[in-house]
Amino acid sequence: MPFSADSPILTGSILATPEQCARFMLVRAHGEYTEVDIRTAIVPAYFAVCASVGMDPVMLLAQMIHETGNLTSWWSQRPRRNPAGIGVTGRSNAAQPAAGAWAMRDGVWFEGVSFASWKDESVPAHAGRLLAYALRDDQATPAQRALIARALGYRPLPAGFRGVASTWRGLNGRWAVPGTTYADKIAELANAIVR
Repeated sequence: MPFSADSPILTGSILATPEQCARFMLVRAHGEYTEVDIRTAIVPAYFAVCASVGMDPVMLLAQMIHETGNLTSWWSQRPRRNPAGIGVTGRSNAAQPAAGAWAMRDGVWFEGVSFASWKDESVPAHAGRLLAYALRDDQATPAQRALIARALGYRPLPAGFRGVASTWRGLNGRWAVPGTTYADKIAELANAIVR
């Protein structure tokens, strides 16, 4: 299998086509998103953003599929378009909090980031946040630093998490808590995409 929990987050190779990724997503429940949304907006956005910063879009798409239940989760639906649980803490409040990112569901406010579009916000925020886990600023190229800064503008990342995950295994217990098999699950999905 080409992917494992020890696969690097940064890699120059792309091991699947956009068509393979879209096909994998479309044969499963995918919420309110249409075939056109997946084939012409979401998957191409991942390929474009990842190519610009040296990441394999297959693993990011696998992480998005894992985090969103293949686009069926409430957080991934419009108007939130949250691809990876960014800022989703499980906290709720009866009244709209004065600060932070919150979205209302059934009269209750839930903490988490919402994005206006997949191409211009969601996907860059997802990829940039992942880069922030993989690289410190002094290790990043100018394009990577710009994407990291953009992503962390939506939701800051504690300084102690910068550069701690050169491989997907480094996200265990950090992106997902306790998350002891988090990276293995993402790799398993990525391998299923390329089969």
